[in-house]
Amino acid sequence: MKRLLKVGIATALCVALAGPAIAHESGQWILRAGAGQVAPKSNNLSETVEDGGITIGVALDVDAGTSLTLMGTYMFTSNWAFDILAAWPFKHDVNGVISIDDGMNPPENFSAKIAEVEHLPPTFSVQYHFSPDAQFQPYVGLGVNYTTFTSDKFTDIIVDGENLGTLGDNLSLDDSFGVAAQLGADWVFNNNWLVNFDLRWINIESDMTVDGLAIGTVEIDPWVYSLNVGYRF
Repeated sequence: MKRLLKVGIATALCVALAGPAIAHESGQWILRAGAGQVAPKSNNLSETVEDGGITIGVALDVDAGTSLTLMGTYMFTSNWAFDILAAWPFKHDVNGVISIDDGMNPPENFSAKIAEVEHLPPTFSVQYHFSPDAQFQPYVGLGVNYTTFTSDKFTDIIVDGENLGTLGDNLSLDDSFGVAAQLGADWVFNNNWLVNFDLRWINIESDMTVDGLAIGTVEIDPWVYSLNVGYRF
C-alpha cells in the first residue's frame, strides 16, 4: 500500500511539473486574430498628364490604415505550413500635391486630402518554422498577394478653409497581384493558446484612372504589422 502511495504521489508530481505541449505538429491548424496596420511607402505616385491643353502634376501619398486581421495556418509538417491572411477592409486617406497649368494663367498648386480608398489584401504564403518544439517559435514565409479595392472615391478638397470641390467625378484603382514576404513569431504559453507578432512586406501596385483618364501607377508597397492571439487545434 505504501509503495502504491509513493508511486501515485510521484506520478502526480511529474504531471504537475511537466511543461505544456508546445510543439507545432503535422496536421495541426492555427487560427490567429488581432489588429493589423498597413503602412504604405511614401511618394506613391508622381505623374504629369496633359488634358485639353492643361498640364496637371500629381504627387500622391497614401496614409496608413488599421483594421482587424485573421490568419489561418495549416502545418503540413512540424516545420512547413501554408498560411492565409484575411482582414476586414483597410481604409486609407489619399493626400495629394496637385499643380494645374493652363498655359495662360499662373500655375495653381495645392496640397490636401483628395480621396478615400478601402481594400482587402488576401495573402497566401508558404511558411518555414525554425523551432517547432520551442516556446518561442519564429518563422519566415513567402507567397502571393491579391489586393482588391472595395471602395475608391474622391472627397471635397479643403484648402485654407475653402472647399474647392473634388478632383474628379470617378476614381478607379485596379486590382493588384504581387509577391509577399513574411517574418513572424509565436509565443506558445499552453497547449492551445499563443500570442503572435507578424510582419509582412507586400508588393501592391494599382493603375489609377480619373474620369476615364489614366493617371499612372500607384505604388503602395506597404509594410503590414499585426499583433494577434492564436488558438491551435
